[in-house]
Amino acid sequence: MSKINIAVATHKKYQMPTEEIYLPIQSGAILNSIDLGYQRDDEGENISNKNLRYSELTALYWMWKNSKAEYKGLAHYRRHFSNKKFMSIFSKGKFEDVLSKKKIEELFNDVDIVLPKKRNYYIETIESHYNHTHYEDDLRVTKEVMNRLYPDYTQDLNDVLQRKSAHMFNMFIMKADLFDAYCEWLFTILFDIEENLDISEYSLFHQRVFGRISEILLDVWLAKNNLKYAEVPVMFMEQQNWFAKINKFIKAKILKAKY
Repeated sequence: MSKINIAVATHKKYQMPTEEIYLPIQSGAILNSIDLGYQRDDEGENISNKNLRYSELTALYWMWKNSKAEYKGLAHYRRHFSNKKFMSIFSKGKFEDVLSKKKIEELFNDVDIVLPKKRNYYIETIESHYNHTHYEDDLRVTKEVMNRLYPDYTQDLNDVLQRKSAHMFNMFIMKADLFDAYCEWLFTILFDIEENLDISEYSLFHQRVFGRISEILLDVWLAKNNLKYAEVPVMFMEQQNWFAKINKFIKAKILKAKY
């Protein structure tokens, strides 16, 4: 396998980056009767059957347990790191601008981790935005599990929840030792939350709770371990309806309307 291995989580056939460092992974493959011809996340040690609740994290788990690369990461079929220094949120990404192996190697001369540029919420904290758009029990149980399993992270969790910006999308590239350590920590927490959070009445949209909680937990882990990282723009490979997104965001803030 290549020195750098970045999973591209996907549930459908899609254009993929051409460099060999990118590995398309069919996430939730065990739940899909169609074989896309990509690496399946139900081979080797896996949690493919949890995909409806864990989203792209089933691809992340597969990478943790099955990739032997020196640098490992995760991207999405419609979201990629960009070679460009700046990307407007209103522009559509181009595959020729996907972050290259050469650029990644340059970045890792100075840092431990490559992350997306932070998303700013401005009028909401991470906690208030989450509770307005999803269910408060999600974070309540997360706090309880964190306090029980990793009490030394409790203050970092509280601090991150009061921020108004975050590294989103569960996208990152890390040196293998850090990647493996992060996954060990992350999935220990998520599996415990899963045992203690009742989502039986959640819609299919809200059942994807563990993928959303993990976005918050990444910044908690970074804060606690004081790791050096570089932020890189993320490209959306499909045109985004930002008017609709902003409208939903404002409704969540003012009317507490859930997504």
